[in-house]
Amino acid sequence: MKRREFFKQASVATIGAAAAATTLATPAIAQGNITWRMVTTWPKNFPGLGVGAQNLADRITKASGGRLTVQVFAAGEMVPGLQALDAVIDGSAEMSHGTPYYWQNKSQGLSFFTGVPYGMTSRELTAWVRYLGGQELWDKIYDQFGLQGFLSGDTGTQAGGWFRNELTGLSDIQGLRFRTPGLGGQVWAKLGASVTNLAAGEIFAALQSGTLDAAEFVGPYNDLALGFYQIAKNYYFPSFVEPGLATEIVVDKAKYAELPEDLQEIVKVCAQASYDDVASDMYANDPRALNALVTEHGVNVRQFPEEILEAGATASMELIAEIREGGDALTKEVAESFVSAFNLLRQRTEGTDMPFLAARQKYIKYD
Repeated sequence: MKRREFFKQASVATIGAAAAATTLATPAIAQGNITWRMVTTWPKNFPGLGVGAQNLADRITKASGGRLTVQVFAAGEMVPGLQALDAVIDGSAEMSHGTPYYWQNKSQGLSFFTGVPYGMTSRELTAWVRYLGGQELWDKIYDQFGLQGFLSGDTGTQAGGWFRNELTGLSDIQGLRFRTPGLGGQVWAKLGASVTNLAAGEIFAALQSGTLDAAEFVGPYNDLALGFYQIAKNYYFPSFVEPGLATEIVVDKAKYAELPEDLQEIVKVCAQASYDDVASDMYANDPRALNALVTEHGVNVRQFPEEILEAGATASMELIAEIREGGDALTKEVAESFVSAFNLLRQRTEGTDMPFLAARQKYIKYD
């Protein structure tokens, strides 16, 4: 989808949903049915992530037989994208759809549940969250705000970003105005970049105006729709700071607890299904979008110079050490759990998956 067409459709949808929002000031309850409002950080109909949020809402509604109907509001329809979590905290909405590292100003520990530089792949991350104590620690953080979080999507390993000029080494990073969030943004800052975070719908204008020199968001499927190729032609792969990124739904914990047990389970299981569904959507469409970027829009696909990769690894280890030695006890507990799970899970990934992939790459080719 071209950027102009994508945002034209989003604008029309926004007007309609905004009108609907004025008639839904409080949760609707009729004949035992409940309507929850989901505010998201994504533009309307945004490939993969925005569509994933809508699909999740529809799945909950259908699975509950309409007893719990979830109405979706894109970024800007009720609140700006990066205020979605606050809307749940202050009671303006019952549910948000975003990604935990957007809220690291509330607790740096939240970033671990999105992705850590040179850290877990998406499969490793969900293993930690579901089976190795991650969810319990995530719950501790969100308990402070009266919230409950669930994984709801997975982009896989992301692209490294869009750059106007080719990168030859670390000297090209100095003072670079770069949109990139989370712990990854802190790593890039250690390398010399001037880092900021913007919601998806704000990045193109910042690149176009020259406010930003470079930007990363997710990968080809999303980035094609956002139109970054119109400004920057150097597209770097893979990201070394976002190896397996997760999205989340966050619900008002008290309102979630008030739901009947079967509806609670529906929310939980539908979020888990969405995690896998979004991953499949991204995996299927990223290669096709990348092909379009290269063949139709003249994008140059590049890899980061070894000097940047090595310095990024050093900065990543320094950052995790700083967090582990920091003063916040809960964030330290999250970091310690993450490192312990990472050291366990990498044995599976590096001992089984990587040798297989190396052999497949070397020997298998189909016409």
